[in-house]
Amino acid sequence: MDSLPSSSSSHTRRYHGFPSFHGPDVRKKFLSHLHNHFESKGIIAFKDQSIERGHTIGPELVQAIRESRVSIVVLSKKYASSTWCLDELVEILKCKEASGQIVMTIFYDVDPWEKKRWTEALAYVATIAGEHSLNWEDEAAMIEKIVMDVSKKLDVTLSRDFEWMVGMEAHLKKLNSILCLEYDKVKMIGIWGPAGIGKTTIARALYDQLSGSFPFICFMGSYTSIMGVDEHDSKLLLQNKLLSKILNRSDMSVNHLGAIKEWLHDKRVFIILDDVDDLEKLETLAKERTWFGLGSRIIVTTEDKKILKAHGINDIYHVDFPSEKEALEILCLSAFKQSYVQDGFEELANKVAEFCGNLPLGLCIVGSSLRGESKDEWELQLSRIETSLDRKVEDILRVGYDRLSDKAQSLFLHITCFFFDGKDVDYVTAMLADTTLDVKNGLKILAEKSLIYISFHGLIGMHYLLQQLGKQIVLQQSNEPGKRQFLVEFEEIRDVLKNETGTGSVIGISFDMYKIGKLFISKGAFKGMRNLKFLRIYNGKVTLLEDMEYLPHLRLLHWDTYPRKSLPPTFDPELLVELHMPNSNLEKLWGGIQPLANLMKIDLTLSSNLKEIPNLLKATSLETLQLSSCKSLLELPSSISNLHKLKKLSVRGCYAIEVIPTNINLALLEEVDMGYCSSLRTFPDLSSNIYRLDVSSTKIEDVPSPVVGRWSHLRRLNIGDSSLKRLAHLPKMVRNLDLRNTDIRKIPDCVIGLHHLEYLTVKNCQKLVSIPGLAPSLESLNANNCQSLKRVYPYFYNPIRELMFYNCLDLDEEARRRIIQQSFYEHICLPGREIPAEFTHKALGTSITIPLAPDGEGNFVVARGFKACVLLSKTYRRFDITCCIRSKRGVLINEVCSFGLASSGLYSLCLSTHLYIFGEELFQQSVCHDEVDLNTSEVHFEFTVDMYDNCEILECGVKILTEETEGITISSKGG
Repeated sequence: MDSLPSSSSSHTRRYHGFPSFHGPDVRKKFLSHLHNHFESKGIIAFKDQSIERGHTIGPELVQAIRESRVSIVVLSKKYASSTWCLDELVEILKCKEASGQIVMTIFYDVDPWEKKRWTEALAYVATIAGEHSLNWEDEAAMIEKIVMDVSKKLDVTLSRDFEWMVGMEAHLKKLNSILCLEYDKVKMIGIWGPAGIGKTTIARALYDQLSGSFPFICFMGSYTSIMGVDEHDSKLLLQNKLLSKILNRSDMSVNHLGAIKEWLHDKRVFIILDDVDDLEKLETLAKERTWFGLGSRIIVTTEDKKILKAHGINDIYHVDFPSEKEALEILCLSAFKQSYVQDGFEELANKVAEFCGNLPLGLCIVGSSLRGESKDEWELQLSRIETSLDRKVEDILRVGYDRLSDKAQSLFLHITCFFFDGKDVDYVTAMLADTTLDVKNGLKILAEKSLIYISFHGLIGMHYLLQQLGKQIVLQQSNEPGKRQFLVEFEEIRDVLKNETGTGSVIGISFDMYKIGKLFISKGAFKGMRNLKFLRIYNGKVTLLEDMEYLPHLRLLHWDTYPRKSLPPTFDPELLVELHMPNSNLEKLWGGIQPLANLMKIDLTLSSNLKEIPNLLKATSLETLQLSSCKSLLELPSSISNLHKLKKLSVRGCYAIEVIPTNINLALLEEVDMGYCSSLRTFPDLSSNIYRLDVSSTKIEDVPSPVVGRWSHLRRLNIGDSSLKRLAHLPKMVRNLDLRNTDIRKIPDCVIGLHHLEYLTVKNCQKLVSIPGLAPSLESLNANNCQSLKRVYPYFYNPIRELMFYNCLDLDEEARRRIIQQSFYEHICLPGREIPAEFTHKALGTSITIPLAPDGEGNFVVARGFKACVLLSKTYRRFDITCCIRSKRGVLINEVCSFGLASSGLYSLCLSTHLYIFGEELFQQSVCHDEVDLNTSEVHFEFTVDMYDNCEILECGVKILTEETEGITISSKGG
């Protein structure tokens, strides 16, 4: 990556330090030791041996002073007697004044107060804090201290090499908090993350920042074993390399493995071991903390978290991916040499950043390759970036892959080609159960080496560039696509299927058809691929002119819009783990009772010609049965009652199903969706463990009374339909109840008695007249489009989250008043023609500024904050609305976005203007951090609406909440 020019000085800095001294006083002793120590620390100091000294300094010395970062003035007894020295001093102070040059003083064998008679310049320099040799008994210790101080001063400028790097300051801040430099014991710290994330760059910046704080430092990044050298000698060479670096000695000779402890046990060291890929190498260089002196810090960077854990390193800094904003800035610095996008390149830059997956290495390399190129060239390169890796990026990412065992490499390729898109660990383990890959342990290894990540919920993820790496590795397996492990390129897949050139090498095909849409393949397309296990065809339509002759023993069969009425008669489903064939033309799957012990998931959604489901008696592992919108399906097989691992069943929109098999008493069954099974009349006889049930838009008229006592786990029930005219029974633990589209005239007593109810939906209940008081546990009430609704009693002990009364035009004034005055957190929507009177600050349009009246002590008092109200036009069907609050100075105080009718799923025509009221979340003290400007005499509110069918804000209003018991005081000082 290219660095940005420093603006700290207009001069070239050739030297780290310029010593100003009187030669006869210090040259033979003090100065010689000082130069030796400078060299040991890599500090380049100016030496004047070749310059002939006279009465005044020459241009060479003036130039040397100006080209140094630090000047070290050694004040000895005869320093003031030399006009040469005093001229140097004057020039040094000129540089300090002009360019901020750092000046350090050393009082050598002299007291500072003896110099009061010197010139003004000398008097000034005598006031600069420095070292006094008279205070030191050990001159060597004093010199070491001086060198350390110079190093620290240099760090101020040296660290600027990294200051332009995006996010570096935050990385270093977090690392310093982990390092705990004030802690006087030895600490080992790990820096962990994937290749290309910036671990080495961060470690170098940390080294540059802190090296001046330690007398012995080393950055070591190469551990390559030497051919022909045995293991013991290889370890000796590693130790020799470390000691040579840290002690700055080229004559080191290590002959036993205790050498590091022997040399460093009493020394305070700062060591960075970069890119460690092997535990044994780490133990060779830093096996025990006792090897190093008190206060030492050992930093280890690695892609393999397991190495750190095995070595007992628990203080680990995980380098995460930059945010989208930071990623774009990294790209811009490489592509445009500025931190923002060049005009006209906004869309292209965002696409490139997306394809690089926010990986700093990829962003820098790709950005550099596009620097100075035209928009046309950027667009030309986008397709290449999307489908292939830059060679430099591939070389770095491949290091981690090459370090894997053969089995781990194979598992990596399986994931890159098939299982990277949010599949969970159990699913992948089941899918690869017939292999020798030791999947669970292998996944753990890949995660520890930062090649995949596993979420808290067990979902597998992989960086986009690593996916590209895996695909490129597969492409390199053979020049003939039909002889590779996986086929992932659509053109090659098309040719293999068309020409029947697949071989026994192929174990997986993932065919995204979005670029070609349609495909004709022959009936023998899969005949040569006897070992094919994973087949995925999606985003397009395949045409089969004849029934297929052959499908291998697949574990995954994912084929969208399968064109034929049945699977090949020779197909054996015994190994199937997942059958995913939505939108198919299938009428049946297979006949008879098949051995299906591996099958975990069936999804035949929208297969509108499907007439029957086969006997599933032996599908003992089935967890999900998804049959939504299979309109021709008449019944479910009775064998469903034997599926003891079934968790989710959906027959939503299966209009022809009239009855469900009885006694589906399955212990693990949690979710059942029978919504829009419009012929269903009987309430299903399901497991008492059911958690969520949808029987909306069916002909079910009530909940049977026996259910009330048995279904203690039911939390969510959707049962609304016009056929539901009464409701006498409900399970007591229901928390989310949806009664939409029913003909009820009042809220049933069994609903009022639900003491755990949190969400109630009665929208589109056209005959509903009143809503009585409900349980205080209620958080949300949705009564949208209840056009006969008149009376509402929304009084609750606790503030409710939301109240929705869209298109409830018959609400009486008392109901409207109660609704508006109800304490709530998020929002209220109801018909209205003007902003209510209680909103004392009003304005036409989308914004309003209100003054905050001071109290007697000069403070602006806002009790709980504000409520805000807008009047919306009546020409909308949906709206999303945002309220932004700013101080007088324009500082953002809070921003709230509410998804109005978008969240309610209601799209009916608006019949009136409506009021939309923001609740107490509009102003929360918790969102107002110290840096937010609350010292203001006025607050500005601005409302915006995402318009669907021309929704407009006509008026707005604000109410200041002033309850003294809950006051939030905003100081006016400085406002």
